[in-house]
Amino acid sequence: MQFQPHLRTYVRYTSLNVLGMLGLSCYILADTFFVSKGLGSSGLAALNLAIPVYNFIHGTGLMLGIGGATRFALAKGKNDDEGSTVFTHTLLFGVCFAILFLLLGLFGAAPLTSLLGADQTVFEMTKTYLRVLLLFSPAFLLNDIMLCFVRNDGAPHLAMAAMVGGSLSNVVLDYVFIFPLQMGIFGAVFATGLAPVISLMILSPFFLKKKNSFCPVRCRLNMPLSQRLLACGLPSLVTEVSSGVVIMVFNMILLSLAGNTAVAAYGVVANLSLVVIAIYTGIAQGIQPLVSRGCGLGDTDAVKTTLRYAVWTVAVFSVALYAAVFFFADGIAAVFNSGNDLQLQKIAVDGLRIYFIGCLSAGMNILLSSYFASSDSAKPANLISLLRGLILIVPLSFLLSWAGGITGLWAVFPTTETLVLCLAVWVYIHKQSKKKKT
Repeated sequence: MQFQPHLRTYVRYTSLNVLGMLGLSCYILADTFFVSKGLGSSGLAALNLAIPVYNFIHGTGLMLGIGGATRFALAKGKNDDEGSTVFTHTLLFGVCFAILFLLLGLFGAAPLTSLLGADQTVFEMTKTYLRVLLLFSPAFLLNDIMLCFVRNDGAPHLAMAAMVGGSLSNVVLDYVFIFPLQMGIFGAVFATGLAPVISLMILSPFFLKKKNSFCPVRCRLNMPLSQRLLACGLPSLVTEVSSGVVIMVFNMILLSLAGNTAVAAYGVVANLSLVVIAIYTGIAQGIQPLVSRGCGLGDTDAVKTTLRYAVWTVAVFSVALYAAVFFFADGIAAVFNSGNDLQLQKIAVDGLRIYFIGCLSAGMNILLSSYFASSDSAKPANLISLLRGLILIVPLSFLLSWAGGITGLWAVFPTTETLVLCLAVWVYIHKQSKKKKT
């Protein structure tokens, strides 16, 4: 009987978080659909070139939110009064990053657009999207921080409602701005930028009614605390940034292999991948409060049970997902191929079927990375994230695309994730055997 309440708690946290993350991923997915319908393949290519910057902004917000909330939950489990100090430090880092992003948006949008590989056809659209996205970065960062702290403060329902509410508003505003108001690419990114503002408005009653157990306090900068905070959150940043890095590298290679049509086709794969990664991130973030609390209380059985539930959830979802992608790849690609471009359709279908072979390994890697970070084991978490996000995938992209062209490029993702998973499982088994010996 003792496991049933734990199962209910697991389902409550993960299901709400998955729903919330699914809603959050609709920021870009709604843009992709409406931009493809309203602006064609050029708009889709521009959007795909800009996605890595969104990944970096959102990843920074998650690094601060997850890192701060993990320290907050560990302190809460130990009945430590450090929680508000952690929150204050998290906000301070958020302000610093927001200033950097704002300056980049004001003065660096054009060079950044060139760096991302935009040609004359899509340069202006890409620059507009990037500038507005960066100017809304304070709202994105604050929203990510608040969502994580509210979830760890015992209000996962409210966090989910805020994420879904913000995302639904994005879908509605996308349609209104792009079609009736004819605002083009600016309308798409303006709708995306308003979504975190609306999400924060939904969260506000939690603070107005003083249900929160954390608040900003006067304190000195604590460097050891800051280092632990950032270390716990770094895997979340790397997970998000890795998606952006992969998109940037793939875009560059695809431009050289088949031009803007291949980049637009990859937009279909990349945006579906964002949704899938959001689900895995939702599961991983859902177990974070439970794992952190269990570690704070010294309840190793609860931690192991939580991880076991999460592994089964990822496995079942991954099998179902790949079956759906394999059999319905034509239909998925056609949704975003408003111009009925035969070359785009073929590249996208092949990409979907090969790329998503790696979804199971990717889900397990994200889960294990989050588990290590949530249990205050930052080094293996960071190792997993860096290997899958930078160290392996970038050289493999050039190697496999050289050997197999576009088909070889699609195989990079499953190859990387499988190799990293082998290492991640070995690290987990090694750490468990060391615990048994002690």
